[in-house]
Amino acid sequence: MTTLGAIDIVVNVRTPQEMAAGLNPTDQSFASKVGQDASIAQAQGVSIDDYIRKMDRCGIERSLLIAVRCGDLRRSTSMHLSYERVHEICQAHPDRFSGLAGIDPTLGLAQLRELEHAVKDLGFVGAHYYPHWFDMPPDHPYVMPINAKCAELGVPIMMHVGHNLVYRRDLRLPSVAHPIAFDRVAILYPELTLIGIHLGVPWVDEMISMAWKHDNVFFCGDAYAPSHWPSQVVHYANTYGQDKFMFGTDWPVIEPERAVRDIQAHNYRPDPYRKMMRDNAIKAFKLPSGGLQKRPADWCTLLPDGALESRLNPA
Repeated sequence: MTTLGAIDIVVNVRTPQEMAAGLNPTDQSFASKVGQDASIAQAQGVSIDDYIRKMDRCGIERSLLIAVRCGDLRRSTSMHLSYERVHEICQAHPDRFSGLAGIDPTLGLAQLRELEHAVKDLGFVGAHYYPHWFDMPPDHPYVMPINAKCAELGVPIMMHVGHNLVYRRDLRLPSVAHPIAFDRVAILYPELTLIGIHLGVPWVDEMISMAWKHDNVFFCGDAYAPSHWPSQVVHYANTYGQDKFMFGTDWPVIEPERAVRDIQAHNYRPDPYRKMMRDNAIKAFKLPSGGLQKRPADWCTLLPDGALESRLNPA
C-alpha cells in the first residue's frame, strides 16, 4: 500500500554547500526578525538527507525546490542558484523533490531559452519569480514574455505578491507586487496558471479577489505561520476557495514542523484540507499522484496517529 503525504510547493535549498558558497540572500537581521532556526541563522545549513527526515516526520511527501534567482547578477548583492544544482537534488530523490525554475527578467531571450531547457530537459514543474528583487511587478513588460512562455510550456508560475521584508541591512527592496497586478496577466493568458505566494500580505483581500475572479489564479499559504494566517484566508481555503489554495512553507522562513502543527489547529473540513495539503498542488503542477511506494520509518511521527494520513485519503 502506498503512503500519501502533503505537498509543500515553496522550499528553498539551504544546505551547508549553499551556505558555504554564499548562496543565501538573507542576513542575520532577517533571520532574527522571522525567528529562523539556528542551523540557518548561524549559516550552517541543513543537508538534503536531514531535510528529508524533516519531511518524513511532518508527513510531507514532496517538496518543490526553487532554483532561486534573486536580482540582476551585475549587482554584487544578487545571487542565483543554478538549475543544475536543483536538478541534481531532484534526480537523487525523484519521489521527494521537483524543481522550480527561478526567473530573471533582465536576461531577455536567454531567460526564455533557459526556462524551456529547465522544463523540457530537466523536468522542472514550474517557474518562480521574485518581483521585488528586480523592481518589476508581475505585469511588467519584461515579465510578460516569461508569463507567455510558461503558458506555452504548460507550467505554472508562482510569484511573491504583497510586501517584502528587509532581507539584508545593505539592501532595502521596494514592494512592487500588489496582487491586483495578476489581473492583466490572467486576462491576457487564460491558459497560464498563476500562483500568488506569501499570501499577498498586507493586501490579502486583494489576493482573494484575484483568485475568486480568475479561474487561472491560485495562492499559497507560505512564509507565514498558519497560526497567523488572517481569518479571511482560513475561511476562503475552507469554503468557496478550497480549489484555489495550496500549502507551502517557504522554508527556511517557516519550519515545516510548525506549519503542519498549526494547520491541524484550524480544524479544516475534510475536503478542503485534502485539497489544500495535496490535491490542488498535484493538479496545478501535474505531479505524480501515487504516493510513496515505501513508507519511511519516521513517517508522520510529529502528529497524532492518522491526523494527516487519514485526511489525505479520499472518502
